[in-house]
Amino acid sequence: MEQTQLYTRPKLAKIDKSQYTKEQWHKIREQRRREKEQQRILKAQENVITQEIQTLDNKGNYVVCLKHGNKYSADYVNNLYNMVNRNITIPFEFVCFTEDPLGINENNIRIFPLPKIDQVHGWWYKPMFFNRELPIKGNILYMDLDVVVFRNIDKLFTYCPDKFAIIRDFNRSLRKDWRKMNSSVFRFTTGHMHYLYDEFVKSPKSYIGRLQGDQDYIYEKTDRDDFVWWPDEWIMSYKWEMRDRRDLIRTDGKRNFVDNKDPEVKADTMIAVFHGDPHPHEVTDKWVVDRWK
Repeated sequence: MEQTQLYTRPKLAKIDKSQYTKEQWHKIREQRRREKEQQRILKAQENVITQEIQTLDNKGNYVVCLKHGNKYSADYVNNLYNMVNRNITIPFEFVCFTEDPLGINENNIRIFPLPKIDQVHGWWYKPMFFNRELPIKGNILYMDLDVVVFRNIDKLFTYCPDKFAIIRDFNRSLRKDWRKMNSSVFRFTTGHMHYLYDEFVKSPKSYIGRLQGDQDYIYEKTDRDDFVWWPDEWIMSYKWEMRDRRDLIRTDGKRNFVDNKDPEVKADTMIAVFHGDPHPHEVTDKWVVDRWK
């Protein structure tokens, strides 16, 4: 199969600025400056990849995230790294796949350009992690950006190491027999279940049009002998399981908590997931403010 190409940097064409007003040209110049800085960072990272890709440790541990578009700022990537780094004792490397590296901590975070997959955006990039040609080889722990890591996560690398591990979807709080997946946190080894990538890139449009999200695709295609659920108490919904969903109100089209409270934190919980509204930076609970940084 022809492999998907990594993000390529288009060369910026010269522009005749005489056709623009001073204000228009100022905006265009700022946008071009931003694009050039993005290209510089991605080029530097690609040079590192080229030099090291043959020597990557096949038994390495990677914490990986995805940033696409402008839904989440670079602060979300940097804060996720900080939270993981405070709550892990095993050696690991932190990796972010993105088309916009501006503001991401280059000193501690390896940045990889997103592959070019036609019509793919946002969470629909997640099937790419199952590509056998992914340029990181080892144990991969994926996390969404909208999570708060607050206790040691070493067990997420050692739990059922030969299986794909994923969250049992948070509708479990309403139906105890709920069996769908939530892809906010999952773990696998490079190349395991490569069929998820191979099938998706054949016709991404058909899956994107038919299914609500990547986790529905993963659930539909995953061999039932290939995966295990994380223990429910390890990774919990902040708004449905750690706080009372009845405390949520909708204002100006967005949901947030009507008051500030400490969540109910179980002894084994290590990650709080903020699926949907509110996002961590919007929550004023002191418990969140003290940990999301």
